[in-house]
Amino acid sequence: MASPPFRFKRFLVNQEGVAHPVGTDSVLLGAWADVDGASRVLDIGTGTGIVALMLAQRAEHTPEIQIGGLELHQDSCKCAQRNFAASPWAGRLSVIGQSIQSFAQNGGLEYDLIVSNPPFFSETTVSPDQNRRLGRIAKSLTLRELLDAAARLLAPGGRFCLILPPAEGRRLCEWGAQQGLYFTRETQVYTRKGKSCERLLLQFERNPYPIKRSMLHIYEKGEAWSDEFRDLTKDFYLHF
Repeated sequence: MASPPFRFKRFLVNQEGVAHPVGTDSVLLGAWADVDGASRVLDIGTGTGIVALMLAQRAEHTPEIQIGGLELHQDSCKCAQRNFAASPWAGRLSVIGQSIQSFAQNGGLEYDLIVSNPPFFSETTVSPDQNRRLGRIAKSLTLRELLDAAARLLAPGGRFCLILPPAEGRRLCEWGAQQGLYFTRETQVYTRKGKSCERLLLQFERNPYPIKRSMLHIYEKGEAWSDEFRDLTKDFYLHF
């Protein structure tokens, strides 16, 4: 059964046929990634297009910005195209229907900002749903392949931002240094205080700048959103 449309303050995200529906990880990444000064942006594994749409809203006063949503799954491509066309920023958004491996090999463009909410489940946690399996199993896109693509496509002063579980994030930081990509910003994401870290928001750059570290708790007490989460996502969620 298809997930229902997800309505944000300024755009609607339809989810029919997508490999992976809208989730908190994508919203966190779209609100957190540093889009300042970026004129060419690539969203790897765009899915519904949610991260690209959020970045387009945040950068709407940057007239030259162009955002490409790269997606291998055909039905997700169609869904992202519909969501882009229906948004206020249709002229700045486009869908690229191919794998990042092929795109990185053939593309000659360099990007000021690359973002990704990548697959990270191992084959031992396979979902019974084929579409969801394609969107979330690392077999279709390994972290090393993602890192190699970012190293090929990132402009000299560009930023590569993504969200991962802690173990995969730490591993990527080690591999990144070997590729000449250094993590310069990290936000540890917790559901609540006293819980273990569940996600890392990471930013990589070509120069090893001092690392900026922070923490984010999604909930304060019970099901009440924390002030920090509200502040990060207030321009998007209807109830904030």
